[in-house]
Amino acid sequence: MVDLAYSDPSLAALYDALNPWGPGDDFHLPLVMSARSVLDVGCGTGQLLRRAREAGHPGRLCGLDPAEAMLARARRRTDVAWVLGDLSTTAWEREFDLIVMTGHAFQVLLGDDELRTALAAVRTALADDGRFVFETRNPAARAWETWTPENAVEVTDADGAVVRVAHRVETPVTGDTVRFTTTFTGPGWERVGVSELRFLDVDPLDAFLTEAGLTVEERFGDWDRSPLAAHSPEIVTVARKR
Repeated sequence: MVDLAYSDPSLAALYDALNPWGPGDDFHLPLVMSARSVLDVGCGTGQLLRRAREAGHPGRLCGLDPAEAMLARARRRTDVAWVLGDLSTTAWEREFDLIVMTGHAFQVLLGDDELRTALAAVRTALADDGRFVFETRNPAARAWETWTPENAVEVTDADGAVVRVAHRVETPVTGDTVRFTTTFTGPGWERVGVSELRFLDVDPLDAFLTEAGLTVEERFGDWDRSPLAAHSPEIVTVARKR
């Protein structure tokens, strides 16, 4: 659930422990396997693309992430292209049949201009009739209300030390942006990160997609492909380039 920019190598090393393979990955993997060329935006340690290559994907796989420490771990697999940067720094044109943003990476696009720039880059990078697949937490489910120290989790680092990871929302949530801290404590661990995430509802989300030239093809409320309902945990979107 952590959405930090893992620029610290020691935090990057914890990422897979905090974000093990799960239902969201099971949802995305068949889509990746069926596409000839795939871009994973905010790929992190590259777990999805690494698994796709291990499963025999024969085509082009490319991961994009702004954190060098994350890509350093992803680059342990050399038959996938790993690119440092974000959508504002890329210049791909009609090169990918599928673009994915997993792990709620879409929610780090905070401002309207930043979101428009990212979506324009997605559309430009997509091949004709290509698809863009991403998820954002449904604001009606108010997931941030569970981001409290009482719901801390514990993971084991590379040295075998137990690290406690706790979240705390900083201020009352009045708009669509949630700011929170993540504290890491344990032997040799005393770190605090600050994150912001945007929780867009369906109507403004679809307005941005339409403006960017993307059409919603499918929409789900969770990874089991259940329909989006009022309090579904996710807004999972499959959009196609117009």
